[in-house]
Amino acid sequence: MVLRSTETNRYAVDGRTTPWTAVQLRDLRLANRVWLSPMCQYSADEHGAPTDWHLAHYGARAAGGVGMVMVECTAVAPDMRTTVGDLGLWSERQVAAHRRLADVIRSVGSVPAVQLGIAGRKSSHGVPWDNTGTRHPLSPADGGWQPLAPSPLPFSGLAKPRPMTPEDICRVLGDIEHAARNAHRAGYEALGLQGSNGYLFHQFFSPLANERTDAWGGDLEGRMRFPLAVVSAMRAGWPEEKPLIIRTPVTDLLSGGVTVDDAEVLVGRMAELGVDLVDINAGALVPEAPRPSQPLENTRFAQRLRRAGVLTATSGLVTQARQLHEAIPDSVDALLVGRAMLRDPYWALRARGGRPTDTWPRQYHRAF
Repeated sequence: MVLRSTETNRYAVDGRTTPWTAVQLRDLRLANRVWLSPMCQYSADEHGAPTDWHLAHYGARAAGGVGMVMVECTAVAPDMRTTVGDLGLWSERQVAAHRRLADVIRSVGSVPAVQLGIAGRKSSHGVPWDNTGTRHPLSPADGGWQPLAPSPLPFSGLAKPRPMTPEDICRVLGDIEHAARNAHRAGYEALGLQGSNGYLFHQFFSPLANERTDAWGGDLEGRMRFPLAVVSAMRAGWPEEKPLIIRTPVTDLLSGGVTVDDAEVLVGRMAELGVDLVDINAGALVPEAPRPSQPLENTRFAQRLRRAGVLTATSGLVTQARQLHEAIPDSVDALLVGRAMLRDPYWALRARGGRPTDTWPRQYHRAF
């Protein structure tokens, strides 16, 4: 266990909310509003389970001062992975390994959470550092699989997906509920979903990726049917007292794509089904789409989504402590930091400042 100095209520400054003020999500109390963003490691074992790498990687960041560690996008089924290196939560072996990982995160001072993944047409490709990479398909002959999607529209150079039948959709929803139950059994305290960045949830929601003419496509109501069914499946498998977090596409930043008006309707409906916080994301449906290029750019959408009765968070390009204070609480309720914490697991402690002997683990006090 990592021991910290005894903490009093130092989070508020003159009664004002700061990035270091505690926040409540259902029965879960988070010590602060600076969280580790889910960043794929592509390092699962041959069974899709966490390894010693994940224990070391997430353990260091849990000790680094974040209020919550969101474990990387974890597939609900083998054909919903992006790569063969993705984590999964469909087997007992995986649950046991995730339980060990959640215990490590908790024991060294943070809250363990996990983001579920349903890749859809973005699946079955190489890992970033191999000879093919994430823009090249992995064929079934080489250990890949047939991607599924709302419509037969490939993502970039990846394999053409097979349009999902109603039976496929029901199967995936069942996989999601099963994975949610497994996440609870593994000891995670918050459950997320990668619903943006061009993954299956986003594919059904966007008219640029969903050309269906049945009940799962067409107008906004049809295109929301699968995303809302996903939320219902997650809630069915996840305890009422634990929070749900959805990374949500707010706009495709492309003509004819998802709009902020669409997103506001979706978020309102998700709130009614039990979503507690949305992680705001824009663009990324296709590689050619523009993406936010400035830190905190996505925070401009937060006030509209807050009207739906949910808390808001976002991520992307946050590298400086001042950016935390610029965004929280006036724009969003929390920030997820990714790449900066890949470079420095103790980024949050450095950003928090103050006396190191009040905030850093006791084991490190002699360094100061």
